This record gives sequence, structure tokens and C-alpha cells, in this order.
Amino acid sequence: MAQHTQPEPAEASIVEANRAVLGRFAFDDTQDFEDAKRGFLGTAADPLVRSGDRPVWDLEAYGFLSGECPDSVNPSLWRQSRLVSDHGLFEVTEGIYQVRGFDLSNMTIVEGERGVLVIDPLISAETAAAGLALYRAHRGDRPVTGVLYTHSHIDHFGGVRGVLPEDADVPVLAPEGFLEHAVSENVYAGTAMGRRAAYMYGAALPKGPHGQVGAGLGQTTSTGAVGLVPPTVHVTRTGQEEVVDGIRMVFQLTPGTEAPAELNIFFPAHAALCMAENATHNLHNLLTLRGAQVRDPHVWSRYLTEAVNLFGANTNVAFASHHWPVWGRERVIAFLSEQRDLYGYLHDQTLRMLNTGLTGPEIAERMQVPPALERAWHTHGYYGSVSHNTKAIYQRYLGWFDGNPAHLWQHPPVEAATRYVDFMGGAEQVLAKAREAFATGDYRWVAEVVNHVVFADPSNADARTLQAAALEQLGYGSENGTWRNFYLMGALELRDGGVGTPTETVSPDLLAALTLEQLFDSLAIRIDGPGSWDASLAIRWNVDGRPQPITLRLHNGVLTHVEGEGPAVAAPDATITLDEADLRAVLLGTADLGKLAADGRARVEGDPKVLSELMGHLTAPDPDFAVVTP
Repeated sequence: MAQHTQPEPAEASIVEANRAVLGRFAFDDTQDFEDAKRGFLGTAADPLVRSGDRPVWDLEAYGFLSGECPDSVNPSLWRQSRLVSDHGLFEVTEGIYQVRGFDLSNMTIVEGERGVLVIDPLISAETAAAGLALYRAHRGDRPVTGVLYTHSHIDHFGGVRGVLPEDADVPVLAPEGFLEHAVSENVYAGTAMGRRAAYMYGAALPKGPHGQVGAGLGQTTSTGAVGLVPPTVHVTRTGQEEVVDGIRMVFQLTPGTEAPAELNIFFPAHAALCMAENATHNLHNLLTLRGAQVRDPHVWSRYLTEAVNLFGANTNVAFASHHWPVWGRERVIAFLSEQRDLYGYLHDQTLRMLNTGLTGPEIAERMQVPPALERAWHTHGYYGSVSHNTKAIYQRYLGWFDGNPAHLWQHPPVEAATRYVDFMGGAEQVLAKAREAFATGDYRWVAEVVNHVVFADPSNADARTLQAAALEQLGYGSENGTWRNFYLMGALELRDGGVGTPTETVSPDLLAALTLEQLFDSLAIRIDGPGSWDASLAIRWNVDGRPQPITLRLHNGVLTHVEGEGPAVAAPDATITLDEADLRAVLLGTADLGKLAADGRARVEGDPKVLSELMGHLTAPDPDFAVVTP
């Protein structure tokens, strides 16, 4: 297959569409730029954050954004990326500081009586450590006296090892359910989500006007060491108060909004409100393109109303774990209210239209937000989008099936593609018509049709070239940063073949945080079901310190586990006694049961080969699977 690594210029129709954006919105409104730079104290002297000799973050990677917007980028996205790429230490208000532009997210530092409380320590230990070092360079070498995770996404806890030493004995606060959701999201479906995240954030794209310019919520993800220190203090109710190092906090729990476990924080002494990721300077995702459970915009909207009622009258500044703060009581209330109306409108209007029989794609095409909301820059779809959010709402209520029985039992992509191409007169006929559509600027249709040719024959170089060109033009016109990245990553895969996933998805800390039940479940999803139909085996684990044994059984291609005794417990083929740490090591493949038994750390009764038989039924996930090709 020929290699095509050079991007194409923006076609005339994309240039025209992008320039039309300049006339639709108030690009002369500089309020966001003033707010994004307010309180700036300085940035790091060395722009590279490293893990050993390997760079994991480059503060100067987006320097090109200081220039004029090129034809290959939507001007609205260019504006957003310029704002988000600002980096350094910023004073939010006296005693509260933010490190911005050092990762996808912000790290907030609140000064206490003896040291500092760190809120949301980024993705990687290296970027978090660099951010803390920058703070200390300007504010003094204060110890970390507490850590707080606002929610269960990895960009808000993964860098904790960079701010907490191994022997640190400080409170770690998080919302109820944090650990379960943080671990399950990154372990159960972590491989697929990590792969798709590489496309969502444009991990393999060059940074520049024809490549990655940002992701809307932040610029991209760092690629350092991910860790997790489990919480020691759980926030379980709205109105709960905690004091850490003299810092008084009042919490609002917001489960089911941007994350399954999330909270907002009010700091009475500072008249400051931390909105976590519930109110940022964009329309957020209701279903992120990397994949997740569909979020509830109705609940999200109600919690924003509650935040205004609880804290609005006493708030002088609102800040979040992405983007820049909003200052002034009236502006804060207006900002939160518009965010509230945005999610509420999408929810209510999607339900109105689906109750008239419209399907998800039809609703997405018809949905328009009110002009008053569209005029507010912070409602724009830089990260989430009106299109994919309305489809997510439809999915939340009605699922994947649109009610048309023709869609109940469709062929899978390759089989359908082969038939489509045959019906349309063969690949050459399809490509000839697709080139005509490309010339008219109908890139959406080109991408849809030529995708069939690619899936019917992945070796068709002409189809790959045309499909890459169509995806590229769609990317150039996208206001949404993650759409742009997905389109351009798809073009890259078509031209250059598979690209890897340069991000760590499952770290030792995340694995250690799994409960035994979650660990058994993580093995169950790796069982080769068809290859295990005829297997029948059971292992009983006697774990030191646990009052009941755990029986693990493989039968009918399903791996189940039961604690204790009862009718569901199968007679074991082997009984193994050991402590929990060694059990975890055995199941994760980092310890050999035979050696543990020889060392007296494990006792095996029954068939000693049954564990090896079980492990032989496990499959390995593929972190680099193809996305836009079969």
C-alpha cells in the first residue's frame, strides 16, 4: 500500500464555511482572553516535562496558535485552542491558585495553615510534580497537607504520585463511589476506551494547522506515569463540611452528571466555588467519543440549579478543573444558569422530538440551541457536540434500536460493505461517483459511501486515498476538537496504516485498587467463551484474613465467583490457601503458584494443574486495534 503522509490543503468549500464562521459570532469579544490571563504569575523555564529522557508534555507545542487562523481550522476552534493553550500558574483569588496548560486538566492549589490542599492532580505524576514545583517557585516550599479528587476520571487523579510522597499521611478526599468508578472505567473497558481516546485526543497527529490543535476541553493528554492513592475521606451528602489544614469546604454531591461520582466545592472564606467539571467553557459530553456510560443531562441541569441556589449569592469567583475562572457574582450566576439551560434544553427537546417518532440522527440534524445560548462562547460544542449529545440522550432513553425492523438484524460492516459495493456496480463505479460528490463539497456523503469500499477491500489504495481526503476536509471544518482529531486520525490510519496507542490505561495503582470481586470480574471478561464451552473447572480460594472461601468456576464459557457456601458453589477441583497479596499476584500473572507453594506461602490441595488450565482460557486485549479499517 502506498504511503501518503502529507496532509491536503483545505478545499474551497471548507475555506468558505470556515470564513463564514467569522461573521456569525462575536470574535471581537475579548472577555474570555482577559479572564484566561488574569492572575498570571509565571510559567516553567523548561518547556519540556520528562519521564527520564522521554518527554511527556511540551508547553511550547502549541506556540503556532499565536498566529492567524489558517483555512484548515475552524476559527471558533482556533479561538478556543488559543485560550486553552495558555500555561502557567494563575491566582484565582487570594489563597487559591491554578496550574493550567500542564495537562488536559487544571490542578488547583489551596493554601492552608501549614501547607496546601491539592485538587485534581492531573493525569501524570510528572506533570503534577512540574505543576507543584512551579507553584512552590512562586509561593514557597509548602508541604502538601491534603488531596481532593473532584471526580472519578483519570485526568483528575492520575498524577497524585507526583504531589504525594510514598509515606505521606494526609487526608485524601473524594465523592462517594469514587474508587469503584475510577477503577472499573479504566480496567473493565480500559483497553477499548484507551484506544479510542488516542483518536479522540489526536495522540499520533503532528501538532499544527493541518494536525492536532487541541481537544476543546484541554489540549491533549500527557503520557507519563498514572497512579492512584485511595481516598481516606468520603463525601456522602450535599451540605457535608470538611476542614483540611484550616481550609473549610462545603460540598455538593452531583452523581450522574459529568461523572458517576462527582462533587462541587464551596470555599466560604474565599467566596469561591469549584465546579469540578460540571460547568466549563464548552458544551461537555453526554457520551464521550472514547466511550462511557451515557450521562444524564436532566440531572446535570438540576444540579446546576441547585449549585446556584446553594452558593450563588455568596460566590465571587467560580472555577473548574478545566479552562479559566469566571469572576463577579452576576457573571457567575449567568454562566451557571446558561450552562444549566444548555443541558436542560438538549434533554427536553430531544425527548419532545423522539416522542414524535424522530430517531437519533434525525433529531441531531434538527436540533438548534436558542440564539441567546449560541451567542455565549461557553455553550459551543468544542468537546461535546449538539449532534452526538442528542444521539446520546436518545440512546439513554430508547437504546440502539430506532424501532424500524429493517434495522433489527443488519449485516456487520464487512459483510454489508461487500453487498453495498456490489449493488452499486463495483468499486470503480462507487469511487467515480464519490469523486463527483467530493468535488461538490459533500464530504459527509463521500465518507459514508467510500467507507463501504474500504471495508469491502481494505487493499484498495484509491478508496483509502479518497476516504482519507474526505475525513481530512471534515476535520478541517469541525468546531469540535475531538471530532477534528477523530477525522484526522482516521485519515492518518488510512494513509499510513495502524497507529499505536501511546497512553497508559491500566497502572499498577489502579490494579491494586481493584477489590477481589472486581479482579475476578476483570478475568471473566477475558475468557474465550467459544473456546471454553466444554471446559468445567472450579477452584476454591482460602484467603488469609477473609472469613469465607471464594469459589471460582468456569462453566458454559462463563467465569463466576461465589463467596461462602450454598447451592451455587461447585465442588472444587483444587483448593488453594494463600494471602490476598499473593492471590492478586497469581491472578495478574506476576507470581508463580508453584514457587509460592515451594516457599511455603501457598498450600494446594487437589489438582495443581487446574489453575494453569483456567489461565489458558484467558485472551489478551488488543490495545492497537484498527478503527477505520476492518
